[in-house]
Amino acid sequence: MSNTLRWFKSSYSSDSGGQCIEVATCTHAVHVRDSKVPEGPTFAVAPGAWATFLTWAN
Repeated sequence: MSNTLRWFKSSYSSDSGGQCIEVATCTHAVHVRDSKVPEGPTFAVAPGAWATFLTWAN
């Protein structure tokens, strides 16, 4: 699945190897993965849940 998604890294990320996540959106979910391990595990949440999370993360 992750090969068909378009992944985006945080604008706060740098190429110096810091910790970061990437997200990819589709109609029914927001997919999340570790940017340092793109072939590793991912998880998906409902768009509404992601939006709620972002209000607390900012």
